[in-house]
Amino acid sequence: MQYLIAIGLLFLLMLGWVVMQHAAQLFARRHPEFGPVREGLGCGSSCNCVKGSCDTRRG
Repeated sequence: MQYLIAIGLLFLLMLGWVVMQHAAQLFARRHPEFGPVREGLGCGSSCNCVKGSCDTRRG
C-alpha cells in the first residue's frame, strides 16, 4: 500500500511541475514586458557553483 502511495505522490509532483511550467509560459506570453521564461538557471544546471554562489559568466 505504501508503494502505491509513493508512486502516486511522485506522479502528482511531476504533474504539478508540468502544470507550473505551462502556467509560466502562458504568463510570459500574456506579459512580454517581463521577458521570456527562464528555464534551467541556477546552480547545478549550467554554471560554475563555488561555495553557494553561481558564476554564469561565459569566458
